[in-house]
Amino acid sequence: MGSTHYKTTFLEMRLPSAQKPVPLPAELTVVECEEPQYQFNRFLYNLVGAEWQWGDLDDWSDEQWREVVESNSLRTWVAYYRGSIAGYYELFKHADNATEIRYFGLVRTCIGKGFGGPLLSHAIQSAWDWNTTERVWVHTCTFDHPNALANYIARGLSVYREETTPL
Repeated sequence: MGSTHYKTTFLEMRLPSAQKPVPLPAELTVVECEEPQYQFNRFLYNLVGAEWQWGDLDDWSDEQWREVVESNSLRTWVAYYRGSIAGYYELFKHADNATEIRYFGLVRTCIGKGFGGPLLSHAIQSAWDWNTTERVWVHTCTFDHPNALANYIARGLSVYREETTPL
């Protein structure tokens, strides 16, 4: 029998000096999407998230996607390996100057290649480089890759809250 609940873990970093970065491997290129395209963000969300049962945005309209993706509060980076999308992350700046790693993940074919730590390091550094950031945070849950939580902790993020939610 499966579990009747899932756990969400919230992590944060309050100082840039807490980072424990892993450098990007030469074969991985990370590019910021400087021209927002909500259709591309939707595609990335589905490409990466389908593997992990992401579904919180499945019923979003084009207008909802456009409003968030084209706002000044969201920035998106895409990682490429051998010309194909390896993964992506989104950063969202909240009113309190906390920058959330809103979505982060690798495509299935790039899991196990050692890209998770370097891409997360890139995301954390990009969050700190975004002017006015005072705190970086992220959440993960039991539906995510089994190594996700360990990767966040290994990069210097600290758990500050856990929630258990019935299915």
